[in-house]
Amino acid sequence: MNQPVAPAATAPGTPRSNKGLEFAQAQPLARRRLQAYLALMAGDIVAIFAAFCLSGYLYLTAPSLAQAALLAQLLPPVFLTVALYNGAYSHATLQSSQAGMLRAMSALAISAGAVVFIAYYTKSSAAFSRVTFTLGAILSAVLLCWMRLQMRSLVRWRCGTRVINELLIDDAGPLIDLPGAMRVNAAQFKLVPALDDPQALNRIGTVLRSIDRVVVSCPPERRAAWASLLKGANIDGEVVDDTVAELGAHGARTVGGHGFLRVSIGPLGMRARITKRLFDIAAAGTALVLLSPILLVVAVAILIEDGSPVLFVQRRVGRANRFFQMYKFRSMATGRADQDGHRSTAREDERVTRVGRFIRRTSIDELPQLFNVIKGEMAGLSCPT
Repeated sequence: MNQPVAPAATAPGTPRSNKGLEFAQAQPLARRRLQAYLALMAGDIVAIFAAFCLSGYLYLTAPSLAQAALLAQLLPPVFLTVALYNGAYSHATLQSSQAGMLRAMSALAISAGAVVFIAYYTKSSAAFSRVTFTLGAILSAVLLCWMRLQMRSLVRWRCGTRVINELLIDDAGPLIDLPGAMRVNAAQFKLVPALDDPQALNRIGTVLRSIDRVVVSCPPERRAAWASLLKGANIDGEVVDDTVAELGAHGARTVGGHGFLRVSIGPLGMRARITKRLFDIAAAGTALVLLSPILLVVAVAILIEDGSPVLFVQRRVGRANRFFQMYKFRSMATGRADQDGHRSTAREDERVTRVGRFIRRTSIDELPQLFNVIKGEMAGLSCPT
């Protein structure tokens, strides 16, 4: 079980004896969960393949063995497609072997039905042995359940007893006892929900770097500010609101008599994140290849007119409210660029070079942000190209 990084709460607003920013050192579980998901997928495929091969062997006929081998190749892709949609690889299935088995059985039933429908619709059902298919499906269910149970030790080894990192931020709100959650005192570490303060946003974003779900206990007058901040933090966020418990609101958690109101949702699911990341890399990579002549010409023009550096690097608040270094072509004279953004650029700003005016007017200066997209610091749709 995850251990708290600070002693138990004493009174609202009372500083805890955290030693340094220990909460920032929470072991990230996203990669470990992905490893567990991949292991579950591999185990499910092996179980289905072995089940149909065993089915053909038990039927003891040459056609049955051939059909079993064909079904062992046909069913797993359909099963994985359904399983990815019905949540067979999700936090709930890592946390509970029973939930994992139920969703795997559901995916198996749907995929088996789909294969039967396809075989009937294409008039190829006569070529398949009903005994081989039925026996294979039954054995698949048995082996899938057995395999899921065996995988529990691997999941515990990779993720521990809890598959998500949960953090409780105590901002002088009600005292909460949240078993297994890490906790930090907002006042002690200067965690303030100030949307107009980049430093405050980055400080909170750093705290939440390895956290999957955060609960904020604060006075009613600060709940709206925390809710707004958590909406931009790319994390499951809840604020403590005892009205939730008093009303018995559906869909909201209640722990120790305190109600947790969900105000933000976490990142996309695994399938959607993989799809989006691949799209961003493919789109940005293709754009860089196609636009490389323009990038090279602009870089040379900047060097000829005003020397190096070619790129202008500025710190911005990005994903999960954390700072990142954004790249642009330098459009201002060397030494006159405003990296901290204290002065806005005017229409006839004397700091802008001749090349700079052209690339700013055509937005070519934004093209190096494609590298930020490839690094995962910006979304592909955010890039002006």
